[in-house]
Amino acid sequence: MTSLIDLGYLGLFIASFLAATVVPFSSEVVLSAMLFGGFDQWKCVFIATAGNWLGGLTCYYLGRLGKIEWIEKYLRIKKEKIDQFLVKLHKYGDWFAFFSFLPGVGDIIAVASGYFRCRWWIVAVSMLFGKFVRYVIWMYLNGLLM
Repeated sequence: MTSLIDLGYLGLFIASFLAATVVPFSSEVVLSAMLFGGFDQWKCVFIATAGNWLGGLTCYYLGRLGKIEWIEKYLRIKKEKIDQFLVKLHKYGDWFAFFSFLPGVGDIIAVASGYFRCRWWIVAVSMLFGKFVRYVIWMYLNGLLM
């Protein structure tokens, strides 16, 4: 972690990117160290958001590599059930990617959004907003929001 902090903003970007992938990592530790180390608060928030967002989109595209046919073949779920679920997911579920900032389940939400072919632009926008809110709240919890 200290080597990432030593890299400054680039280290924060890398930490945030890794934290949004399936790699178990905490970008909040690096962000907190940088904030308390005197780095620009909002620049840190924007860089952490960008890294975490791009990591989340990477998970989304990894999910898109999967195929619905595999569900039908290996999980024995009929195509009609899949189609019914996909219609509902496309109608309401794309915005659910907002919650991809949540620890533990965020990666699953991002991968599932890709796997179920959610509209990428809605996933991207909602994911970006959620991850930005996450880091603003973290900055606030650290008592640094001015």
